[in-house]
Amino acid sequence: MIDILEQEIADMSKALFNVLLKDRTTKKNICWATDQFISLGSDYYPQEPITQNLITKEEIQIIQPRVSKAIEEQNRRTKEKAEVFTPSWICNEQNNLVDETWFGRKNVFSISTDQSWTTVEEKISFPEGKTWKSYVDARRLEISCGEAPYLVSRYDTVTGQEISIENRIGLLDRKLRIVNENTTTEDEWLKWVTRAYESTYGYEYQGDNILIARENLLYTFIENMQARWGIAPNDKQLNRIARIISWNIWQMDGITMTVPYSERPSAMGQITLFDSMDGAAAEKEAIPCRIYDWRADRSLEFKSLIKGESS
Repeated sequence: MIDILEQEIADMSKALFNVLLKDRTTKKNICWATDQFISLGSDYYPQEPITQNLITKEEIQIIQPRVSKAIEEQNRRTKEKAEVFTPSWICNEQNNLVDETWFGRKNVFSISTDQSWTTVEEKISFPEGKTWKSYVDARRLEISCGEAPYLVSRYDTVTGQEISIENRIGLLDRKLRIVNENTTTEDEWLKWVTRAYESTYGYEYQGDNILIARENLLYTFIENMQARWGIAPNDKQLNRIARIISWNIWQMDGITMTVPYSERPSAMGQITLFDSMDGAAAEKEAIPCRIYDWRADRSLEFKSLIKGESS
């Protein structure tokens, strides 16, 4: 099933589900950041947090991939939010260009064929001076990621067609293939799958899309472990990967590089006695998003990377 049911995740572990809902910058939950659901009540307003009880109600399936949404809602999101999802064959061609630059040759993982692709089946070889480990550690970022089709391709986001593990074309899918081809024990496999997740990033504005993207990355891990070792990951393994995902797939306004609807007292503003007496609000500013550098083991403001700084 391409549409992951939130109740299934809650049944696996409510704590795991809470990790997927976490906004690491604010230490609260991601917010809706869309007015699609306001007819359901004040808890569904754009600035309100997404919580388990709001999205696991039996009478309505709230979180749905774009392909499952009504055509009118798809069109409205395109018009109002410029939300346009890319077919998997285009994702594949663009990801091929990324790998062509890294490997120094074409058609490393797949060969494009008339709005589709043929997977290269032989084991991937590496150019002189580069190793499979350096490929896994190479950082990749999908901007305005939606449901993260450039990172993981469990299904075509336009047609809804499922894609088998061996034919997936996402940037993280490719890293996982490399890990599958070059590890021989479960411990080594888990180590390098974890590093693959640590080096894969994406941000998105709308909260339901962020949750779906995070779910897709989590289920990609589950599906790959079942395919490789014939077992499901345990709670410790799931929570480790979910924590990485909740840091690396984050909610952000891509223009301001801040958390949507977040506010904090401005460093330039001061609350006076008169402000307190008449209820006037202090000047506010949005909170800059933070991400995690897993190799350095520290968080930093995303905008510092754009400026070439560190914090």
